[in-house]
Amino acid sequence: MTSGTAVPAGGFVIAIDGPSGTGKSTVARRVAGRLGAGYLDTGAMYRIVTLAVLRSGVDPADDAAVAALLPTVDLVTPTDPDAQRHRLGDVDVSDEIRGQHVTLAVTPVSANPAVRAFLKQRQQDIAHSGRMVVEGRDIGTVIAPDATLKIYLTADAQERARRRHGQNRSVAAHAGQDLAAVALDLQRRDSHDQARTHAPLQAAEDAVLVDSSTLEAHETVSHILRLASERGIR
Repeated sequence: MTSGTAVPAGGFVIAIDGPSGTGKSTVARRVAGRLGAGYLDTGAMYRIVTLAVLRSGVDPADDAAVAALLPTVDLVTPTDPDAQRHRLGDVDVSDEIRGQHVTLAVTPVSANPAVRAFLKQRQQDIAHSGRMVVEGRDIGTVIAPDATLKIYLTADAQERARRRHGQNRSVAAHAGQDLAAVALDLQRRDSHDQARTHAPLQAAEDAVLVDSSTLEAHETVSHILRLASERGIR
């Protein structure tokens, strides 16, 4: 099974999938940095679209209205792992897309088939542009099923909630959210992601399962780099 976009000679795709709170973003950025590769955060792309929907006043659950809005959405997603500033049009929205209002609305928007189709080709083009580490929820199954290495990153529910709570404390819009509320949010997101009709969250059949519950980020990175080296990625 291929994505329809070929990886150029000398290039590779490392797909890192998994649910929220497993450390995907931190790990994927560091892996990309260590390999001198590009990095694509596909989740940020869905958040930018969600922010555009909210700013327009459209109901995030109204699939038809959201689909009609998509041609006006001008998003810019960086691939430098050390310079992750996201834009909607000419506006830097890197901080705003992490806010609670976006987090609460991103589930119905990301489940919208039109939104997934709108972003799929963009994501595939970037993923297959050279040496890339791509993280999300459907990279190994939909965006880059021909990836050189597929990782499915997991962690137990309590550890995921603890990590996400720690991340949220640095985001003003989430600052007052307690650990129990974070755990409920993650559970809700998992249920929606795994049950959605289009590109549900699941490990690719040939993905390597990595449980990061008891690992520090640098240990997870080292493990993935060893797996990459075994596949000729250096």
